[in-house]
Amino acid sequence: MSEWLENHLPKVVLAPSFIAVLIFVYGFIGWTAWVSLTRSKLLPKYEIKGFIQYERLFDSPRWDTAINNLYIFGALFIVIAMVLGLLLAILLDQKIRVEGAIRTIYLYPMALSMIVTGTAWKWILNPGLGIESMVQGWGFANFEFDWLVNPDYAIYTIVMAAIWQSSGFVMALFLAGLRSVDGEIIKAAQVDGIPTWRIYTAIIIPSMAPIFLSAFIVLAHLAIKSFDLVIALTGGGPGYATDLPATYMYAMAFSRGDIGQAASSAMIMMLVVFAIVVPYLYSELRAKND
Repeated sequence: MSEWLENHLPKVVLAPSFIAVLIFVYGFIGWTAWVSLTRSKLLPKYEIKGFIQYERLFDSPRWDTAINNLYIFGALFIVIAMVLGLLLAILLDQKIRVEGAIRTIYLYPMALSMIVTGTAWKWILNPGLGIESMVQGWGFANFEFDWLVNPDYAIYTIVMAAIWQSSGFVMALFLAGLRSVDGEIIKAAQVDGIPTWRIYTAIIIPSMAPIFLSAFIVLAHLAIKSFDLVIALTGGGPGYATDLPATYMYAMAFSRGDIGQAASSAMIMMLVVFAIVVPYLYSELRAKND
């Protein structure tokens, strides 16, 4: 018996977690996929009716708004967060005296939840309490900054808050990459008289391509699944101006009582995530096997 336990103990210990993941992750993914092919409303139905929910989804103006917002939010969030994170990492890579304190300040937003970040930025951007009120109190009575309540600009407030939350994380990734570059190569370039900016653009940054890819994957995943930040900051409003696929799915499931629509939107989100993550995992596994 003791010999059997010694040989099978790891399997016995991992079995409950494996079963839980199998049921509560993959099992519910399968259930969602099934429901997305039915006419389910408030309660699930299990008679398959084809792709009618997906047809409704792509005919929905609100879904079109959510997808357009995701394009805007995702593109700006990923690009600006990566550029800002890289610049901050390069700044800290100069080994400045107060590096520890600055690094802590930059990383602090990552210690906060998205709900806290959204609530804080909601106060900051509130026209009656935040930036607009403060600047008007300084004597600039005509100053306006009403992006939070302006349907044309509200999505950009989500971008601002998300960048503030995540750029420190990107900075940490890039800083680790900068510190891993062979110092001898940099010293040789400096001996040859190559300027610092050229060393970074021609030698250091190109060697960090895998880190750029990892940062892109993480940020894209965050953008597609963004929910709590939007709910805390704008609630998807004004109107549907800041709706994203995740908030659309939540509204269909819990406000409209339309489980079929929620399931179909969830499957589209999952497919988009898979389209980003699976090629990345494939390239990583292939690189290790080579």
